[in-house]
Amino acid sequence: MADRLTRIYTRSGDRGTTALADGRRVDKYHPRIEALGDLDELNALLGVLIAELAPQDPLLDRLTQLQHDLFDLGGELAMADEQYRVIDAGAVEGLEQWLDSLNGALPPLQEFILPGGNRASALCQQTRAVCRRAERRLVELAQREQVNPDGLKFINRLSDLLFVCARVLARRNGEEVYWKPRHRR
Repeated sequence: MADRLTRIYTRSGDRGTTALADGRRVDKYHPRIEALGDLDELNALLGVLIAELAPQDPLLDRLTQLQHDLFDLGGELAMADEQYRVIDAGAVEGLEQWLDSLNGALPPLQEFILPGGNRASALCQQTRAVCRRAERRLVELAQREQVNPDGLKFINRLSDLLFVCARVLARRNGEEVYWKPRHRR
């Protein structure tokens, strides 16, 4: 494999612009770059969650694959080319199937859940919250420019999946923390 990065800094962004994969330069606060930044943060936080899991954890392989999928989605955004699509309906369906499988083993929700229960569950909830922000950025971008509709569906399902994973993690060696309205505390 050829070297991808021979220099880490280029100085080309020193004036507040950055390059998309096609070479076009945009402001660092452009909605596409904001969406890429949120996906990057989501992927980094997913990495923190993965690092919290034991090597034999049944969630580990699938969550690691999600990191690759998020990088693919970021690649789509960086290309800014309507014809370049990596995330497809099959990726969305795969998330739905995994989500249904995990959720089917959980009891129905009776109350809202607070982030907590244990460290891994809380990290998963934080990852979900960042995922929702990334989704909002993608929706905002899609109102201005073409965005892969399957990518939008993927990020929406991912936040649902992360919620269910947080529930799974909370029940492993702790409990889910239920919201108690002020009048019931």
